[in-house]
Amino acid sequence: MPLLWAVFLGVLVGYLRGGRIKRLAAVRLRALWLLLPPLLIQLLIFPLGKRDPIITWGTPYWHILSYLFLLALVVLNRRYGEILVMGAGLFLNFLAIVANGGYMPASVEALRQAGMETVAQALEEGRHLGNTILMGVGTRLNFLGDWLFLPAWFPLSSAFSLGDVILGVGAALFLSRRMVRP
Repeated sequence: MPLLWAVFLGVLVGYLRGGRIKRLAAVRLRALWLLLPPLLIQLLIFPLGKRDPIITWGTPYWHILSYLFLLALVVLNRRYGEILVMGAGLFLNFLAIVANGGYMPASVEALRQAGMETVAQALEEGRHLGNTILMGVGTRLNFLGDWLFLPAWFPLSSAFSLGDVILGVGAALFLSRRMVRP
């Protein structure tokens, strides 16, 4: 959910700088269709809410494939510096996910601080929930995993990674700058 906050802040800063949301329509991104496959893949393997996944086989491979689409989109739109920043965040997440067999390691403490007790309990019981696995001595690149958090009292609280922070900074910069000038 930090990405939603980044979008909110980017739009807010854009307005404060005299920008207009309609200017975003003038931005010409290449191969924008590359957003659809990862969105569809992730909804099928990690559905919203408490639903079971629609696709239950090959989840780690589908997850990695979804990131490859997103990274391709970044490469094709590298002329925007902010998209390169977003790409750096995506790549850090991709590294952590690939290093851990298609899942993002998450800190139980961060999950609990974010009010995600059921996820923390499931991970402690040895299950993976959604795209996460329990962070520990057996996981790799833990510093790139979900160990940061927005506290439970904060709206849309969650555990998140350094890659998510960098992705969010890039998104906020992109929106705020493109609202002022396309």
